[in-house]
Amino acid sequence: RQFPGCGNIVTFSQFLFIAVEGFIFEANFGRKRPAIPIRNYFIMVAMFFTVSVVNNYALNLNIAMPLHMIFRSGSLIASMALGIIILKKRYSVSKYTSIALVSLGIFTCTLMSAKQVASDSSLNQEDGPQAFLWWLLGIAALTFALLMSARMGIFQETLYQKFGKHSKEALFYNHALPLPGFLLLAPNIYQHAVLFNQSELFQVPVIGLTLPIMWFYLLMNVITQYVCIRGVFILTTECTSLTVTLVVTLRKFVSLIFSILYFQNPFTGWHWLGTAFVFVGTLMYTEVWNSLGPFLARCQRRRPKDE
Repeated sequence: RQFPGCGNIVTFSQFLFIAVEGFIFEANFGRKRPAIPIRNYFIMVAMFFTVSVVNNYALNLNIAMPLHMIFRSGSLIASMALGIIILKKRYSVSKYTSIALVSLGIFTCTLMSAKQVASDSSLNQEDGPQAFLWWLLGIAALTFALLMSARMGIFQETLYQKFGKHSKEALFYNHALPLPGFLLLAPNIYQHAVLFNQSELFQVPVIGLTLPIMWFYLLMNVITQYVCIRGVFILTTECTSLTVTLVVTLRKFVSLIFSILYFQNPFTGWHWLGTAFVFVGTLMYTEVWNSLGPFLARCQRRRPKDE
């Protein structure tokens, strides 16, 4: 909120931290050969880097954080669409229904946000059309990033089918190989590093270290991002894909609610309706209802009988 254009320095810090950790513990200081040929990682990394940078720049184009979260929740739609087109997959009626709900939810939230941008811009007749055009460009950027992310997922799925699952290795190379690409963004990263240095001083609790508060925010962001990435990796090795999808969906919902309440982002009844469509559609897609039935039945059988 203080520096809306700081996405590049945030992403660079996340990539650098995860790459260093992976270089030490996964690549064994470069001595361990990758199980998947490195050329395939370069293709995956090009997609991953593009998605990350485009998503960052979308926040500079009049895209509010709640809309950003909702739009990225539509990855299910993009994955299904490209799966049908590229992998020739076919799905059940319930799957298509869930995708329709998610699409309707995203369309509702996007339409309401468009009206908000138009009304806010109407206060200044000269800047109004320009602000709305920037917002449309932001929507186009989010759409492109969504499709590119889905295409990367399909490419990653085919690699895992061919060479086996190496999620931790992929995590390392996806963060290490793009690091030279941040040289293209070096002026922007340096500019925000200077701005961070000029932010108010903050004393870190417990350790008593004093540093600019924006660097403290960045440090906490990098640490929580690392915990999130590792948590999802552990989850994929211990749980079914249904459980992983459900947990990630609930995480997005909690993030959205927190963003609205804590940061007081504008959110109308139509936004809530669109959000409900998105998350009900996502849960329907994961068929969580079918899993809850047998689970509740087992709980009912295990309940002690009244004496």
